[in-house]
Amino acid sequence: MWRPSFVHLERRPAFVRDWTRRFWQGSTDHRGTPGAPGRVVTLISDRGARCFGTAYRIAAADRSEVLDHLDWREKGGYARHRVTLHLADGGPAIRDGLVYVATEDNPNYLGPAPLAAIAAQVLGSHGPSGSNVEYVRELAVALRAMDARDDHVFGLERAMARSVQVPASDGR
Repeated sequence: MWRPSFVHLERRPAFVRDWTRRFWQGSTDHRGTPGAPGRVVTLISDRGARCFGTAYRIAAADRSEVLDHLDWREKGGYARHRVTLHLADGGPAIRDGLVYVATEDNPNYLGPAPLAAIAAQVLGSHGPSGSNVEYVRELAVALRAMDARDDHVFGLERAMARSVQVPASDGR
């Protein structure tokens, strides 16, 4: 959402129905390392939910190159999944949208955990693409910019803030 890293013609706030975002996927190649995996998002089926994100329109001439890039970027356990994208501004639905979903059967899948445990893992993870903290914070900023609610992302952000230890004042 906040750093697409591919050429696109247009980007618009959108949502998918019956999916929700969770920090249940391990990242050993972008936001962590094999010895200290970060936590990144995947989508999980959740009847009645709406998950907000960004829809990118790609030129037909760029399609193959962009998909090759995304397949490489999401190689750590994600698979393409076709969805209907609903534009947040009420524009016509995009019936052939594409998202990447990490499922339980991939080797980097970490699954659910208490937010405090996820926060501790995020705070301690850094990989070739940057810190795991940056990933969470920038995702939260992007969601707020589109006025989207995501209790899991914002709850993780709060749990991370609570986990950061501020040195006690020594009275000077």
